[in-house]
Amino acid sequence: MKNLIVAISLLLTVEACGQGKFVPGKYISGNDTLPYQLYIPGKTVMPQKYPLVLFLHGAGERGNDNQLQLNYISDVVKTQWFKQYNAVVLAPQCPKGKRWVEVDWGLPSHTMPGQPSEPMRLTMQLLDSIIKKYPVDTNRIYVVGLSMGGFGVWDALARYPDKFAAGVPICGGADTATAAQIARIPVWVFHGSNDRVVKVSRSRDMVNALRKHGGKPIYTEYKGVGHGAWFKALPDQKMWRWLFSQKKKTEQ
Repeated sequence: MKNLIVAISLLLTVEACGQGKFVPGKYISGNDTLPYQLYIPGKTVMPQKYPLVLFLHGAGERGNDNQLQLNYISDVVKTQWFKQYNAVVLAPQCPKGKRWVEVDWGLPSHTMPGQPSEPMRLTMQLLDSIIKKYPVDTNRIYVVGLSMGGFGVWDALARYPDKFAAGVPICGGADTATAAQIARIPVWVFHGSNDRVVKVSRSRDMVNALRKHGGKPIYTEYKGVGHGAWFKALPDQKMWRWLFSQKKKTEQ
């Protein structure tokens, strides 16, 4: 039987990463290790609490170098307009050969696996440990992801609907049968109309399913854009302004 004692490698402190930059860390659970980068805003005032963005990268950023997962988010976090939100950003790195959701991205649909993938399970444990250690506003935790990470956003919202105040899945896909448990969570969905890697119907179908269950998702489809909708979505200041305005409803 696998050892249930979780060893957490959280060597960072607010002081160490309070310089407005990403600092690497490792989350260790039994024999499993999940690399991650943690960004704490440069100005933290105790006992004030801060919103947190969980960022799930795409397939091309998998590995164990603990750097590639920052490819598309670090430039956003460095901007002056982003810094005004004083947000904590957590960016774990999925190992090569594994996925945030163990499904085929090219299919027109999928059924959500019965259990979270190993990287997703570790990510949620890591998130809980960060919440305990740092001044995180638990009513303002968001999940943003692209491509493989877009699938991860949908999966996280469906499995842990009480955890997140809002989500931004970019060119991802979901099991439409999960729409009922996600419908009450604000989401802004992005996809390119000419995506040949993840069919645009994956986002369209989920948006329609959410609406049937009373949800009010925002949907942006970039005409003529292929599998790279994040190049437009991530720098979109309007999207971030919307995201940080969301707060978890009391009934969540």
